[in-house]
Amino acid sequence: MKKTNIAIVGATGMVGRTFLKVLEDRDFPVNNLYLFSSKKSAGSTLTFKGKEYIVEELNENSFDKDIDIALFSAGGQVSLKYAPIAKQKGVIVVDNSSAFRMDKDVPLVVPEVNPEDIKKHNGIIANPNCSTIQAVVALKPLHDKFKIKRIVYSTYQAVSGSGINGINDLEEGLRGNENKFYPHQIANNCLPHIDVFLENGYTKEEMKMINETMKILNDCSLKVTATTVRVPVFNCHSESVNVELEKPFDMKEIFDTLENADGVVVVDDPSLNKYPLASIANGKDEVFVGRIRRDFSLENGINMWIVADNIRKGAATNAVQIAEYILKYNLI
Repeated sequence: MKKTNIAIVGATGMVGRTFLKVLEDRDFPVNNLYLFSSKKSAGSTLTFKGKEYIVEELNENSFDKDIDIALFSAGGQVSLKYAPIAKQKGVIVVDNSSAFRMDKDVPLVVPEVNPEDIKKHNGIIANPNCSTIQAVVALKPLHDKFKIKRIVYSTYQAVSGSGINGINDLEEGLRGNENKFYPHQIANNCLPHIDVFLENGYTKEEMKMINETMKILNDCSLKVTATTVRVPVFNCHSESVNVELEKPFDMKEIFDTLENADGVVVVDDPSLNKYPLASIANGKDEVFVGRIRRDFSLENGINMWIVADNIRKGAATNAVQIAEYILKYNLI
């Protein structure tokens, strides 16, 4: 791959710093690197491949530089303001916020699932919600082979999904201090409340999973429902996923399909208490799937337990993989 000029917007945040780690881990061919943040963090330094870089304050002129790809993770409002500016300057934006995910003109991409959609970009490519990413990596091969009719998501999401405020609330709660961020203490609690409640009784996070799944799998006929829960785990999201398939199957076919799926690691041996755990997925880029079993309550149903690192595969790694495909497809 040719050397590329990369910008990171929101460089000092949790995902921004992980962008740097993943770029280094995957030996992405970075030529020039530009780091941008809010005024508050500007002037600080970050290290990439042993070299220190000064973080600059993001402004309307930031993209006047020779930048090929910009990885954004600074929140929806920043993306709405600055992604179009970057796009106008010829930069391809990979955006980690929810700002453009459901825009019909913006591809919503998980590289193991729909990499070809990257070619349809109009200057902006959206990174899906972390909980959606790990689910569809496991669901896509099943959808291709057996055609999914219905999905029931129940998620157990780590506090790192809320950023540093969520982590602080859990740390302080474990010390016996009051929460400052979540509506209730997260220590020793499970909160069935991620993002705001909507008029239909679902939360915004639940509707993200529902709508994004249909868009990424390119199938609006899918019936999807979700309950998303914040749990007192620092990192890695876990999900119980119940799937109804159209075609009959035997369980060996299900296992074979998942074991051969790109980006999936099957961990499933109940006799040895082997199943996916947050402690296993932490720091990894793969999606771990286990507790795979037939759902006897319906004709063609299965249950799965899906775990992944929400900061890596659920955000930074997925974005870097998109950048790799941008180069592979010679889009810059």
